[in-house]
Amino acid sequence: MEAYFQQLTLPWIAAAFLFAGAVIAVVGTVLTGLVDRLADRTRLGEAISGGLLLGATTSLPDIVVSASAAAAGHADLAVSNALGGIAVQTVFLVVADMAYRRANLEHAAASLTNLFSATLLIVLLATALLAATGPDLALWAIHPATPALFLVYLLVQRMAARHREEPAWIPAETGETVRDEPEARNVRASLAGLWLRFAGAALTVAAAGYVVAQSGIALTEKTGLSGSLVGVMFTGFVTSCAELVIAIAAVRRGALTLAVGGVIGGNAFDALLIPISDIAYREGSVYHAIPAQPLFLIGVTILMTAVLLLGLLRRQRRGIGNIGFEGVLVLLLYALMVAYLVFA
Repeated sequence: MEAYFQQLTLPWIAAAFLFAGAVIAVVGTVLTGLVDRLADRTRLGEAISGGLLLGATTSLPDIVVSASAAAAGHADLAVSNALGGIAVQTVFLVVADMAYRRANLEHAAASLTNLFSATLLIVLLATALLAATGPDLALWAIHPATPALFLVYLLVQRMAARHREEPAWIPAETGETVRDEPEARNVRASLAGLWLRFAGAALTVAAAGYVVAQSGIALTEKTGLSGSLVGVMFTGFVTSCAELVIAIAAVRRGALTLAVGGVIGGNAFDALLIPISDIAYREGSVYHAIPAQPLFLIGVTILMTAVLLLGLLRRQRRGIGNIGFEGVLVLLLYALMVAYLVFA
């Protein structure tokens, strides 16, 4: 399939790229409703369902892109796709915040699970940065940080689930807080039917992600653009369109915790694309195969996530453009990151 895309002209590559992105965005709307109903039917709650179900499903295209790029020897594109997706999805959360007019979204959708997810993302990215700047170690071409990242993800998710049942910290409720409460019609829905429809949507998203992966690799080789720029501006952006659609659709459904949890939880899952890329990359440790630009991207995404975490803790009710201070800073950091990649 990779050879087939290499034979296509640039306009056809761009057309396949955009069509696959459109499929991902459209199916994202369907996923929003399904996961919202599954959250009520399974009693998992919107934050956990958004972080695990939506996060994992909307990350399928990114997994395909990063794994395919790494297996083809494009370490720069593989890692930058993951980081670009995290960065642009954080920006999409700000866009969803703009669509919610009653209050700052981070204030209205207060959730302990989302705080866990944001903290988890910082830990995962910081660990990847330490691996990339530390000794070049590898066993069977896999860095020791790779299994450690998977273990950390599982442990923190287990911790978050336990604290949801017996929270030691509860956000204060205000007039703008929207509680995550199950709807009666969702509780009565067929669980098997919901899971089957969810699986069908997930497979569709994964197939579209494969087209994005192959067209992204071909785009990198035919245009001569850096893997970091293609990963952030093209593959990372297109595969993240589902998160934008999902976040806005969830806000319109009143599922605010699902909107925030889907983005932050998806970002935490996307951080696992780095160790996945390390497994797929057979020329050694992927952490030490990337140039300086992806390392810069890791630093920026850590800073963006830390700012978002401050916003979740501060819970500013209103701010400039009906978004909090964290939204303004996230937009500024993303603009600076893109400018660096374009002009560096």
